[in-house]
Amino acid sequence: MGGTSNPPRLSGVAVFFTVFLPFAVGHYLSSLLRNVNAVLAPDLLKSMALTPGQLGLLTSAFFFAFALVQLPVGIALDRHGPRKVQLVLMLLAALGALLFAYGHSFAQLVLARAILGAGLGGCFMSAVKALSTWIAPSKLPSVHGYLIAVGGLGAASSTMPVRLALEYTDWRGLFLASAALIAASGAAIWLLAPASARLAANRMPVLASLREVYRTPAFRSTISLVLVPHAVFFGIQGLWIGRWLSDVARFPDDAVAYLLYLSMAAVIFGAIAVGMITEWAGRRGVTPIGVAGIGIGIFVLVQAAFVVGYAPSFQLLSVLFTLVGTITGIEYAIVAQSMPRELTGRAATCLNLLIFVGAFLVQAGFGLVVGLWTPDAGGHYPVLAYRVAFGVLVLLQLPGLVGWLRRGRVRRAALPAAPAEEVHRPA
Repeated sequence: MGGTSNPPRLSGVAVFFTVFLPFAVGHYLSSLLRNVNAVLAPDLLKSMALTPGQLGLLTSAFFFAFALVQLPVGIALDRHGPRKVQLVLMLLAALGALLFAYGHSFAQLVLARAILGAGLGGCFMSAVKALSTWIAPSKLPSVHGYLIAVGGLGAASSTMPVRLALEYTDWRGLFLASAALIAASGAAIWLLAPASARLAANRMPVLASLREVYRTPAFRSTISLVLVPHAVFFGIQGLWIGRWLSDVARFPDDAVAYLLYLSMAAVIFGAIAVGMITEWAGRRGVTPIGVAGIGIGIFVLVQAAFVVGYAPSFQLLSVLFTLVGTITGIEYAIVAQSMPRELTGRAATCLNLLIFVGAFLVQAGFGLVVGLWTPDAGGHYPVLAYRVAFGVLVLLQLPGLVGWLRRGRVRRAALPAAPAEEVHRPA
């Protein structure tokens, strides 16, 4: 009766089928629907007569709602467990997909996509919470890698497979099917996932713990470097890479879908590579924040190449953006390693909140900048519009890189000097 009993152990096969698989399917669907507008954009632009600004706002409504629910979802997961929370959220997401399928005005579609984002806002955190309950800590890093890979598979599925599906139905039919799949996923979690044996019974001081997270130097130094690039990665890869390939590179829709498929599939390989490189660098004395700094520098260079716009590299740039951009996912690992154990959950929730608010601003703002120009007769916006928009993004990320370099210089200067006999020792 003391409430201190540990949850009963499950076999590896049972954990896979009752914990990992049901929650991973939810994360898969969340990633798919977060990115699907990159392929559906031409259909939405034609059928709803949207401007780039409206398209950006419509797509980014997902991120805005996703961000808003992070703190409530984090608290609910601690109090009620992922099984109950995910059932409610997935039913809400199914409603959002259903409303989107039947939406006939810009306002209706924005509201529906926001409801969809709110419902899918807990998929990743619920999966992490469930996995941390039923899987040994020593196995969590590799299992989290598999979970991220499933999300990459969902992003890849939002490209070529969606394009192929459009040969048999329209975007409304796709969202009707999505509503059914989301509801089925929620039901599977409820029916298969084991209930949490022990939940937080007390009401923790939420605001006080959040303030403590933001006051932690490690948290602030991490987000100062990685937060804006992470928001750029999410905001651009889910919509504007596709529009750039269409308007600037002038690829047909089928070619755009294929290149988006390659770029989204690159997320899977990028996520695995980031883990391997970080582990390899750690054995050589390079910290994860050091790996992040180098990776962010390369990511900004890739975006600078969009500004230059060298035509033969169009296909390569579209894939490099997502391949290199996966370095931003290291943010979660750095925060988890550097925060006090009792704050890691809230820290991850705070991180999600900031990332998705940023992604909303990037995705909507990019569309507003592009919309300052007038499209041609074919509906394509000029190259200059995209060059300016990408140039703004590069400028926004430079202060974080400069700050990281400055902090590294200060740390090196603070290291004790080598003994004189070592300094003057002949070569």
